[in-house]
Amino acid sequence: MQAPDVTFWTAWDHDTLLAVGALKRLADDHGEVKSMHTARQARRQGAASAMLRTIIAAARGRGMSRLSLETGSWDYFLPAHALYRKHGFVECQPFGDYAPDPNSVFMTLDLGR
Repeated sequence: MQAPDVTFWTAWDHDTLLAVGALKRLADDHGEVKSMHTARQARRQGAASAMLRTIIAAARGRGMSRLSLETGSWDYFLPAHALYRKHGFVECQPFGDYAPDPNSVFMTLDLGR
């Protein structure tokens, strides 16, 4: 997360960490959502959507036309899949250095929309 092509954000409520997220530049026009996580006590309260909107806005602001992500395929990750779909992400093929993996779901968002 300390690479020059990665930007990392945190969301706080006073002294309580609510969410984290990061954006990695893969190419001039393509970014990757990295390390999205919401604290258990902040789930279903809008913290994850706020973090994702921040990442999407940053990607657009940096001239990216596509934003992709990799997440888990297990039932535990179904709320994450729903969050990403709510924000316009659709499933896609592996991107970047990723290979097909039954434990992964790949999603992408066309930022030109």
